[in-house]
Amino acid sequence: MTDVRPYAYFRDGLVPFEEANVSIASAPVLYGLSIYTVFPVLWDGKRHKLYMFRLQDHFRRLQNSAKIMAFDDFLQRWDYGKFESAMRELLSQNKVEESSLVRVSIFVDESLKGTRMHGLKHSLSAFVYTTPPLLPKSGARLMVSNWRRSSDNSIPSRAKINGSYVNAALMKHEAVLSGLDDALALDEHGHVTEGTVANVFLVRGGHLLTPHGNTDILEGITRDTIMHLAKDLDLVMEERSIDRSELYLADEIFLSGSSVQITPVVEVDHRPIGKGQAGPVTKRLMKAYAGIVDEATELKAWLTEV
Repeated sequence: MTDVRPYAYFRDGLVPFEEANVSIASAPVLYGLSIYTVFPVLWDGKRHKLYMFRLQDHFRRLQNSAKIMAFDDFLQRWDYGKFESAMRELLSQNKVEESSLVRVSIFVDESLKGTRMHGLKHSLSAFVYTTPPLLPKSGARLMVSNWRRSSDNSIPSRAKINGSYVNAALMKHEAVLSGLDDALALDEHGHVTEGTVANVFLVRGGHLLTPHGNTDILEGITRDTIMHLAKDLDLVMEERSIDRSELYLADEIFLSGSSVQITPVVEVDHRPIGKGQAGPVTKRLMKAYAGIVDEATELKAWLTEV
């Protein structure tokens, strides 16, 4: 069951979570005009310290999404220093002492303005929560969706836009009704893109593969983290177009994202992947990802102590 902390950041400061609401006539409700990011906070029980993971990168992604969506008011009023201060205040007020997630949204804070975005007020909201794994950690069973990933020329894939997740919801719905855990999407050319809320990696012949950034994917921060970890582990890493049939021939597949971390995939379209369990490369990366808090390497630069 998802557990949401009692205080949220809303517009200009902290409020009780129950009071962080927008109107039913507001632009994010009527048209999905908001962008967001989800970043992990990592609790180090040995040192009794809390860290925000890759906070600067998550803020940069909010900025990039805002540029694509012409959220100029946010870009003018929020810099990284103000953002970090707000997140520290949020986590401190909630007395967070466990690994959690923080969801930050930037929304058009206007009502009945139609689909207009430019020249309007944009506000920030954020809340802290813990939730059970979105997918089975023992391994997810997937299908290739009949719905195609919306193209970058329709809804920009490099922007994390709330309204675009209708596309993902249709895929997830189809998968769940089919008795599976989640879905993978193809682009309009038939190439593999990503899962509904996660990027995808394959292992073939000892090489780690992931769809290229020009394949209508969200260039995930966890995806980038894995690519760094792969380099540290001396894994051969390649970004390229991936065909559907390569999924069936993969030795290993796993998903990555802030909400799923690294989740093995054991089946695609009722075909077992490898031995039907997490493979050796996936396990090495899971161990490396889980150990980031304890690493005395340059990875420490990714951690912002609260």
